[in-house]
Amino acid sequence: MRNINIGDFVFEGLSRFMALSVFVVLVAIFTILYIDAKPAIDSFGIGFLTGEIWAPNMETFGALPSIYGTIISTTIAMIVATPIAIGIAIFLSEIAHANIKGTAGTLIELLAAIPSVIYGMWGLFYFVPIVRDATGGSGMGLLTGGLILAIMIVPFTASITRDSMNTTPDILKESAYALGATKWDVIKDVILPYAKIGVIGSIILSLGRALGETMAVTFVMGNAQRIPASILEPATSIPVTLANEFTEADSDIYYSSLYLLALLLFIVSFAIIATAKFLFLKKERS
Repeated sequence: MRNINIGDFVFEGLSRFMALSVFVVLVAIFTILYIDAKPAIDSFGIGFLTGEIWAPNMETFGALPSIYGTIISTTIAMIVATPIAIGIAIFLSEIAHANIKGTAGTLIELLAAIPSVIYGMWGLFYFVPIVRDATGGSGMGLLTGGLILAIMIVPFTASITRDSMNTTPDILKESAYALGATKWDVIKDVILPYAKIGVIGSIILSLGRALGETMAVTFVMGNAQRIPASILEPATSIPVTLANEFTEADSDIYYSSLYLLALLLFIVSFAIIATAKFLFLKKERS
């Protein structure tokens, strides 16, 4: 009995430590980013967020093009990926034959294991020419970056949504069929409402992945420090700017400005996911 009590005490202590360590890591990341970004905050203030000129040679830094590119490319990715992923989940959960459910599900999940640099190289040498031939532009830009991001996040949304749909009790589906409902009626009126919490959760996770993705979009975005007139034109985003220019920082203010970009990405990602998670939990309680 004494051994069991000691074991419980140790387990509880370790669990508390692990939970607390997550908070400590978040605070530590924010602190380091803020300390290194402080010179840029003091130099540019709110103008850093609204400035459109990024000129390291003149020590003038404006983050608006990077912020704009991050928001637009992520929005494109979510608009494209979400319905496709939910459709895949519905097919695997309710329509596909049992013999192909496992194989197809495994193949979808394997897409999530492909390194982002592979997606970027594939996008640069295969996808960019397709977009260029279809639109007549350079092929690099927000649209291409958003589509590559969409392909990358589809497996996350599809897998979690499928697993959520599979938790729907058979009694609910069988009752709906007994009342004369069609398969489509069961999917939209029984399965999706029952699995809505999991669907929302999958979208939140995919949003977080899309916001911070770096290497894939670095290959296809174009790294143009300006706000493009069209989503077909080259642009940049916060991760792309950090990946391309961090090793080129040759002054303290340049270095600090990149850290301020990283701090902005951290805050935006944390705020969006925390807000979505709060709404997610609120719906779950209701």
